[in-house]
Amino acid sequence: MRAVVQRVLSASVEVEGRVVSAIGPGLLVLVGVHETDTDSDADYICRKVLNMRLFPNDKTEKAWDQSVSLGIIYLS
Repeated sequence: MRAVVQRVLSASVEVEGRVVSAIGPGLLVLVGVHETDTDSDADYICRKVLNMRLFPNDKTEKAWDQSVSLGIIYLS
């Protein structure tokens, strides 16, 4: 299992030319799943993405210091 994470201003998913989902500013996560992947692989990837430090921390003034799980509050 692999995941590619990208910060985006907007993103959408189209199926047969029709938009089925869209977001504004946030994270686009593309996940590749193989038939041999397990639930524990999915849990591992999810934890890795949630703990990535991709957002600014206002307290420390560091640009890449806030985890994704805390950054969700930042984007709200």
